[in-house]
Amino acid sequence: MSTGVLGPRRADIGAKTMRQDRWWLPPLTTFVVFAAFVLYATWRAFAGEHYYSSPYLSPFYSPCLSDNCVEGSSDFGQPFSWWQLSPALLILIFPLGFRMTCYYYRKAYYRAFWLSPPACAVAEPHQGYTGENRFPLILQNLHRYFWYAAVAVAGILTFDTVLAFRDEDGDWGHMGLGTVILLVNIVLIWLYTLSCHSCRHAVGGRLRHFSKHPIRYRLWTQVSKLNQKHAQYAWLSLFSVAIADLYIYLLATGQFDDPRFF
Repeated sequence: MSTGVLGPRRADIGAKTMRQDRWWLPPLTTFVVFAAFVLYATWRAFAGEHYYSSPYLSPFYSPCLSDNCVEGSSDFGQPFSWWQLSPALLILIFPLGFRMTCYYYRKAYYRAFWLSPPACAVAEPHQGYTGENRFPLILQNLHRYFWYAAVAVAGILTFDTVLAFRDEDGDWGHMGLGTVILLVNIVLIWLYTLSCHSCRHAVGGRLRHFSKHPIRYRLWTQVSKLNQKHAQYAWLSLFSVAIADLYIYLLATGQFDDPRFF
């Protein structure tokens, strides 16, 4: 029996769509922006250099855990001394897995890259549909576990942001443009992480009687409010992490000095 757009329960319409608006613009924009980020992140992840300019550590390389890390960038030791590739490849799997399995990002890249479907009320080119119950899409079910890892990563990046208030000599009281960029970045990352559907479920998803759990109910209510803007936080945090890395790259390559406020 045919499935997908040729299924017996679907309207027998020959036209791809009857929409008259520019329905193709959102998926095209998503494709261009997301592809640009993937190319940039791939280059920076494999570069293995120019990711630390004291006191700033790129979020792509935090925590830096191998013995080929730049001096001063390993705040949690170097337990992976045997690792010879870029240090970023040790930890990027966790934020990458969190974003790739994110409910919003699934919708975005399913439409933009796989055209499944490209937009609402627009027929997809695929004749069959198996959902997310086969390999590799069944791995999307790991999203909740990637969320736990994302919380840990956000905590580490928060620690990095605190360290950004030091100067090159380790004295506290420094604040430069890089400090502000890292501060904005971690705020957006926390907003994206806490607005996640998995966070909402973890906080109060299994409660049957909110009246018996007033604190968790309040937390669930606040997370639900954040969840309404999850898509915006997803994109803003994606931009902020790339901007933070690029800024530190420019500092590390000597393009300019970090402007200081005090």
